Amino acid sequence: MRFDLDEVGTQNAYKLLAATVMPRPIAWVVTQDLGGVVNAAPYSFFNVMGSAPPTVAIGILADPERGFKDTARNIIDTGEFVINLVPERLVRAMNVTAIDAPRGMDELALAGLATTPSARVRPPRIEESPVSFECISLSSVVTGPTQVIVIGRVLVVNVADDCVLDRERAHIDTPKLDLVARSYGSDYVRSRDTFSLARPTWRNWPHRE
Repeated sequence: MRFDLDEVGTQNAYKLLAATVMPRPIAWVVTQDLGGVVNAAPYSFFNVMGSAPPTVAIGILADPERGFKDTARNIIDTGEFVINLVPERLVRAMNVTAIDAPRGMDELALAGLATTPSARVRPPRIEESPVSFECISLSSVVTGPTQVIVIGRVLVVNVADDCVLDRERAHIDTPKLDLVARSYGSDYVRSRDTFSLARPTWRNWPHRE
């Protein structure tokens, strides 16, 4: 069945994208406004876009009535943010920070989460998160009246000590991170069910004469 996204409407376009592009990693974004007030919110339109330079992108959607939350405004004002990844043990706390709280509310305090200072940006990182990316904004692209894409450069990756297998070779115990991702609707997926598949090489491909 064909869906013309110019015709189905914004709500159904969201449903189609969210139900088919999955799982989606969660960027648990911590920002800080010009006055030093800290804000946190999760976004699942997110991924890594490259490694030279290390680049991430976050799609931030605004509420049609209330507009953008503090995250977008803080990133535009300060150019700095921290992306924390979400292990299963913190998924309920992450969900609390998605609340439609009034502007200026510290969602981390609301969720009972502690922070620790970042090394190279002003916003702190979530202490219990096993992975956090300290980022600066490269650009913000407004793609619609209620949508902006933030492209950021990762300056620092913080990984929990017990999840690092070899620091020199940057080998990480990925299963131990126990990260979750968004599925469709209000569902989430775990990262434990994996399988391996070697990438083919042309040299070893069975060529025909």
